[in-house]
Amino acid sequence: MTGTALAHALNRGLRDALAADNKVLLLGEDIGRLGGVFRVTAELQKDFGESRVVDAPLGEAGIVGSAIGLAMAGYRPVCEIQFDGFTFPAMNQIVTQLAKYRHRSGGLVSLPVVIRIPVGGGIGAIEHHGESPEAYFAHTAGLRVLSPSTAQDAYDLIGQAVRCDDPVVFLEPKRSYWRKGELDTAAQPSAMDSARVVRRGGDLTLVAYGALVPIALEAAEALAEEGRDVEVVDLRSLSPVDDETVVESVRRTGRLVIAHEASRTAGLGGELAARVQAAAFYSLEAPIVRVTGHDTPYPAARLEADWLPNLDRILEGCDESYAH
Repeated sequence: MTGTALAHALNRGLRDALAADNKVLLLGEDIGRLGGVFRVTAELQKDFGESRVVDAPLGEAGIVGSAIGLAMAGYRPVCEIQFDGFTFPAMNQIVTQLAKYRHRSGGLVSLPVVIRIPVGGGIGAIEHHGESPEAYFAHTAGLRVLSPSTAQDAYDLIGQAVRCDDPVVFLEPKRSYWRKGELDTAAQPSAMDSARVVRRGGDLTLVAYGALVPIALEAAEALAEEGRDVEVVDLRSLSPVDDETVVESVRRTGRLVIAHEASRTAGLGGELAARVQAAAFYSLEAPIVRVTGHDTPYPAARLEADWLPNLDRILEGCDESYAH
């Protein structure tokens, strides 16, 4: 199948999960009759019924709290948080309960809950509708954190997340929902916690995830015209992070640039940089460069383009690495 939007791939993945296991159910605000704000769950309530695709009240703490109870009763709930900025009312349930219950029970109780969150900027949204909260979740032991960048990964990863016995925070780059790509629903998926080299290169490693992966590929193509050979790595899994794939790449290229939308300070890029520096110090030919959002809240829509990392900023980051 070709030309499938990332949102439609997610819909197909959720549909297949619902069909395969009667214990899978979806809950969230407006996900049923409306099909979700981004239509990711379109037609699912019609086909699977209101007891499997549940329109929840406006209360994120209640949605996640209910999902935890359902998981304890043997279900595999998939929550949708309507926008990233509305995740924070449920942080107590996510961090205090969901992430810790298996440890607290000595491994006796699993909580196979998936929390789907549309994340990031690039759509001109209003306040509280554009955030990059991945570092909060990656910092929280007990949670897996995934972020697809393609239709294929969206389909593969959502299916793996639903089947996983660990709680999974599933970050969907909202400006990529309608980006189309190839989808083969019969393909053997990569390991859920693995990074993927999406472009081979020999003299610089450029790491990104989510909405910045296509921009990283654009940067690599632009630099190729200057004779630069850039390798692009899509992290896919933000916790656990597959630093081994990145380290192996850096040992060959000698340079590393990390790009993400989230603010720079205490972002995932800093953690990854520390791991690579420790494991591949003698392979590095230049300091590790981070290209990130700024250390301010997400700005108003009219200033968003100046805040988000873009092609020019990623190219400048690569130039900075090559300058050493």
